[in-house]
Order: sequence, then structure tokens, then C-alpha cells
Amino acid sequence: MEAASISRCSFPPIDRSEWLGLGPHGSAFARSGTPVSPSYSDLQFERNRQNLADLHARPGARWNIVQRVDDPDAKRANAQAQEDIANGATGLAIVFEGAPNAFGYGLPARPEALAAALHAITLNKIYLRIDVHPASRASVDWIVEIMRRKRVDPARLSLSFGIDPAAIFAGNGRLRMSIEALHASMPQSLAHFFAMGIPAVLLEADGRVMHNAGATEAQELGVMLASAVSHLRMFQEARQPLIYAMPHIGFALSVDQDQFLSMAKIQGMRRLWAKVQDACGVAPAPAKIHAETSYRMMTVRDPETNILRASMAAFAAAAGGADTITVLPHTLPHGLAERRARRLARNSQLVLANESHLSFLGNPAAGSEDLDILTASLCEAAWEEFRLIESEGGLLTSLAQGHLQKRVLEARAHRAQHLAEDAQKIIGTTTYPLQEEPKVATLKAERRGVPQDGVVFCESLPAHRLDESPGLTQ
Repeated sequence: MEAASISRCSFPPIDRSEWLGLGPHGSAFARSGTPVSPSYSDLQFERNRQNLADLHARPGARWNIVQRVDDPDAKRANAQAQEDIANGATGLAIVFEGAPNAFGYGLPARPEALAAALHAITLNKIYLRIDVHPASRASVDWIVEIMRRKRVDPARLSLSFGIDPAAIFAGNGRLRMSIEALHASMPQSLAHFFAMGIPAVLLEADGRVMHNAGATEAQELGVMLASAVSHLRMFQEARQPLIYAMPHIGFALSVDQDQFLSMAKIQGMRRLWAKVQDACGVAPAPAKIHAETSYRMMTVRDPETNILRASMAAFAAAAGGADTITVLPHTLPHGLAERRARRLARNSQLVLANESHLSFLGNPAAGSEDLDILTASLCEAAWEEFRLIESEGGLLTSLAQGHLQKRVLEARAHRAQHLAEDAQKIIGTTTYPLQEEPKVATLKAERRGVPQDGVVFCESLPAHRLDESPGLTQ
């Protein structure tokens, strides 16, 4: 895949006197002839409603601030959700027990637990997503029933049901039915969904499982592309026109403290999806991307450094153009996050959106040649991974035969070797470690394992943090 051409322009030379003459009349800059940082009074902005409307219509100009609902205690989860919404969050992510990214916690996968967690939440005023989990198909019916009880117009909702069998298979090592039965049943389920007329993302290509297991960025994107293509095949088998299917496919990925690589990953996913749509003869529509800060980059030691990592990752997600963003609480490696950790996770996005004014920039990453080259290189590597998965019979077959897991585990081992050789550093763990670790407050909740049901087995890829790599002192 060739890098996109970048237009270049030259500027006429300007001498120092002309440059100084451009300063605001009467300002300290113009009077002294010395460049100084302008104050707010030196800057004049004309922000009318039309300008703001045009700006917000651009991709990446604004994102939903999404908080996790992952407490096993549904009543306590509801109190957390209400506090989040009242204090700036614009979306909720329901993380059920058994989800690959529940990290041992999660809301009980029962309709009554979901209803309790969403009690007194006005659904048509927030973005609501359901993270992938073993009971994903059933949760669609649970949400529909809640909408019926609340008398909510489905057309006014912003929803993502997050169904991705491959993410469940990779994270848990099993499916509720065989691969053949899954392919046979999905067309009927899709037809039922279309009959309900809900304008929601139904199927999601989720790369977070791969990322947190140790995959490279190219592997993560390649897997997501393979998953999305498998979704398209399901729509075809359900005899649904692909042009109508595209809006019902979404993407979820991880972002970490490497801001440029994370930005390139988001932009690369958009390019790859546009290429697939072009190959299908469909006019390209923007990919709907949910970004979650990386779990594998977080550390048990010196957990306050996780706040900085998560803030950098959130910035990269917003600058890269993610539609929705979730920041994992910095204490998650220690246990279920309590109120303060959740507040910090929420406020890191609020500062970016409301104080840094990042949300007022249509495309903060535009114009960077280095970023464009990095994105193009990442797309090429991701496309090769996608082609390799397709040659192995598709994503589910590659997982069932262990091909993909082998490559991901090799990438994890390579990263661990870099840590052992001090070629990669973790502040607070391998570099500048604290002599005395602070006490970390968490909620009382039992960490649970993955449910052991299902009929098809593969080697699972559980989340693995970098600070768990062999040879690191804990």
C-alpha cells in the first residue's frame, strides 16, 4: 500500500522587522520587539455558531467520554454510572463478567443485573456500548427489553452491541457453539436485528484482546481487518446489501503511551477499512472507532505513573480521531477501581476536551509527514497480516489451529527480551523505582476467572502486562 502523497508548499521569505510588525498593535510583543507568549487578551477569536457547527462536523472533532461499568455489584455499578454521567461522562461501556477485557471483574451477565446497572440512566442522552462477552447475542434482547420498558425511541439511541466471536474465541479459548454452527446461525440473527430497525453498531472488530496479549500494532490491525471482513461475509450470507451493512460494523482498539504509534494505528484503521470498502464496490464511509487505553502498559509498581501513561494514550486517541474513548483507571492492576481512580480516569479526558480545547480541532494530526509515513508503513504491515490470516482460512480457523497465537506470543517474547536487555524502559519499575510503594485503595470485589463453558477450544490469549515479563523485579 503506497503512502498517500503529501502536497508541499513554500513560503516567501520574511525578515525580522516584517515579522515583528505582525504583532498585535499596542501589545507587549509589538512595543518591545521581543517575542513573548501572547496572553488571552492578545488573541481574538470569532466563534459563531456556524463556525462551531462546521468544526464539530469534521471527523475527530469531538468524541464521547466513555466510562466502564464493570462492578460485579449492580447497585454499586449504577451509582458509579450516575456519578460519571453527572460529572461529565457522555457514554457508558457495559463490561460483563467473562468479557476478554473485564480483567477478572465485570457486571453479572444477566438481564436483571443490566437493568439494575442502568436504573435511572436516560439512554437517549448518552452513548452506550456493550463490550464483547460470551452472552453478546442475548444482551441485544436485554437492551431491547430495557428500551421497551423505558419507552425509548430506538432511532434516538447511540448504541454499540459489540458482538465479535473472534475476540471471545481468542480471549477465552472457547465458543458457545462450533464455528460451523456459528456461521450457520448468524445470518438469521442479523436478519432479526435489521427487522428491529435499531441504528446501532451490531458487529465489532475488537483488537484489544490481541494488543493486551502482546501483539504488535500491525498484528492488531490485521486481526481487526480480518474480523471485519468476516462480518461482511456474514451480512452477504444474510442477503443484506453491503452498503447498508457498513454502518453496523465498528472497531475497538487499544492505545498506549506511544502517542505517535497510537495515532497512526487509528488513522491506519480508517485507511484499511476504506480500502476494503473500495474493494467491495461501496463508497467509503468513516470507520466508527472506539479506543481504550492499554492494559498491558499499566504497572503494579508506582501506579501513579499509570495516570501519565493513560493521559498520553487518551491524547493520542483524541488527536488520532477516535469516536469514543475509555480510560482505564490507574489502579486497575491492583483491583477494582474506587471512586477517586474513576474520577481521575474521567477527568483526564475532560481536561483534554474542555481545557486544552483539543475537541475544537478538526484533525490535530493533519499535516505531519512523519506521521503519514508511519501510518502508511503500519498499513502495509497490517495488510500483510490480514492476507496471511485469510490464507489460513480466516480468523476463526487461524485461531482454532493456533497460527495466530503463535505469532502473537512471539511478539510478546520479543518485547520481553527488550525489557530484559534494558532496551525498553518502564518508569517506576525498571527505571527510577520507588523504594516504598504507596498503599492503593480499591473496592472489595472478588477477581474471577473466565467461565469454563463452550465447545470449541483454542489456545487463549489472556491479557499480559509488560511488568509481568520474566526477569523483572516485582
